[in-house]
Amino acid sequence: MRIGELAARAGTTTRTLRYYESRGLLSARRTGNGYRTYDESDLKLLRQIRTLQDFGFDLEETRPFVECLRAGHPEGDSCPASLQVYRRKLDELDALIGELRAVRAKVGEQLARAESARDGLAADAEVPGGPEPVCELGGELW
Repeated sequence: MRIGELAARAGTTTRTLRYYESRGLLSARRTGNGYRTYDESDLKLLRQIRTLQDFGFDLEETRPFVECLRAGHPEGDSCPASLQVYRRKLDELDALIGELRAVRAKVGEQLARAESARDGLAADAEVPGGPEPVCELGGELW
């Protein structure tokens, strides 16, 4: 198949395919008149790259999977180098999850502090002569 058909079947653009080719992830064969040609194995390779990118892998992280497929393995993740990339990605995700949990805890603490302060203002407002609760933006709280 030619580059346009491959791009359409893979759900990408011809520009992307040329970029992958320039990065050594995709190899085109050339016809006598210079047109790029591809086959089903190239489509499988592109689907592997796209799936990994959908999972958050950068383009270079897909290389071991591509090389595994090129080596004749039925799946791009059946080689040791691919498994190592999976392990590194899981470690990276675990670290990000830890950071998000810490941020969530801080936001929860801020919310609890803000609600307590609001409740304190409301209680003071009910005391004769106490302050009227006011929004920080200048409007009334209720």
